[in-house]
Amino acid sequence: MALPARIADHLRRYWQLWVMVLPALIFVALFAYVPMYGLRLAFFDYDPRQGLTGGNFVGLKYFSKFFTSPMFGTIVGNTLRISLWTLVMGFIAPIILALLINQIGSTKIKGFVQTITYMPHFISTVVIVSMINIFLAPNTGMIGRFFTDTNLLAQANLFTPIYWITEVWQHVGWNCIIYLAALSSVDTALYEAAKIDGAGRLSLIRYVDLPTIMPTVGIMLILNMGNVLNVGFEKILLMQNSMNLSASQVISTYTYNIGILGNQFSYATAIGLFNTVINFLFLVAANFISKKASDTSIF
Repeated sequence: MALPARIADHLRRYWQLWVMVLPALIFVALFAYVPMYGLRLAFFDYDPRQGLTGGNFVGLKYFSKFFTSPMFGTIVGNTLRISLWTLVMGFIAPIILALLINQIGSTKIKGFVQTITYMPHFISTVVIVSMINIFLAPNTGMIGRFFTDTNLLAQANLFTPIYWITEVWQHVGWNCIIYLAALSSVDTALYEAAKIDGAGRLSLIRYVDLPTIMPTVGIMLILNMGNVLNVGFEKILLMQNSMNLSASQVISTYTYNIGILGNQFSYATAIGLFNTVINFLFLVAANFISKKASDTSIF
């Protein structure tokens, strides 16, 4: 059967499914692929009078400008430090929480703990940062009062731990849901058999729960590696001040300052493209390693 005939036959059989998924395809195409045309700005001098299609071709001028900038090392270093701490701790914490919740015998208590832990996920970033400022306020804050007149958010060396600790606290409950879903598929007969053999709680976690969620862990790790340099822009921007700027200036906030506030759109586009390419390389590398090590991959 020729290709056009096979396509027509496929659409005739499954047209309802394609109609159902069509809005999602249009959304992705409109907001993820159409804007990619703007990436040409990274290789052209943007001229507002000529729009996206105008400007002189300058090649890798803006990439070279970024790589040779005195801020390059600081920005990339800050981004990697904050992102890796958030990635590692934010990846481990939901797994531990899911394993602990799964050991709770009472359904009511388990549901209560789940609700309490994932509620912070629905608090807006602005409110979260306001809470951080209130808690860390010198003399009056719940935590800040123990440090007398020291403003913790003004300490550059404390910015990273404050960021990732609050990030983990806010999202750990929500992120553990997928692991709890994986654990719910475990055959209860395995628990009973293990208990008969004398297995305790730690042994159940090690020999039953962990092997069950490992494929899910692998997939989630690969997906998270694709966002290594995508540190939360809004939260960091709101937490920034003149005292911690040396530790809080990351690629996303620097791009905002250069592009939106500084009107250097081509330069900002080049920085954003660099960020995206690095994330893509991390994603491909993580997928390759995972596929070789555990035969788990997304492509």
